[in-house]
Amino acid sequence: MPGTSPPSKGKRRSVNLTIREDIMNSAKSLDLNVSRAAEAGIVEAIRQARAAAWKRENRAAIEAHNARVESGGMLLTPDWAAEE
Repeated sequence: MPGTSPPSKGKRRSVNLTIREDIMNSAKSLDLNVSRAAEAGIVEAIRQARAAAWKRENRAAIEAHNARVESGGMLLTPDWAAEE
């Protein structure tokens, strides 16, 4: 997805964040790159928010598909699901 590249890619910009002191102390004691860790967390939050938005936007189509499958079955039976 555009905008969700791995934390090591792309132009960087300085921002101010407020993070709990105990979390920062733990991160520093483990020699973690806090900026990269924060970036990774934000990327994951973006991925989850986009997935949730997609589900909301496509809810009617998903429900219609599920109703059709429930009433008429699958159009194709995968090889792994075929009865022998």
